[in-house]
Amino acid sequence: MAFTQKSAAETKAHDLGLALARIAEGEGLPASIGVDQLRRASPRLTPLAIGQMVRKQRETVEAVLAERGLTLAEYADQGPGLGMAFVIAEAA
Repeated sequence: MAFTQKSAAETKAHDLGLALARIAEGEGLPASIGVDQLRRASPRLTPLAIGQMVRKQRETVEAVLAERGLTLAEYADQGPGLGMAFVIAEAA
């Protein structure tokens, strides 16, 4: 299989998925994860980048979680300044 280079968006989406997985595995499942936790886990993930990755590259984020036996059970975005929340659970 030939190597295909990932775009910057795909790379950040992969990073988001890994950060969500690491936090969830550390906290126990199901895990409720906020933007502040994600920023501590990966400073490259700004709130704007996180929102864009979930909207535009959600399949990549979910694929990374699925590789670790996890799923994005819930995602809520309350709008600018109010934050985002993720609920990560074990895949069924």
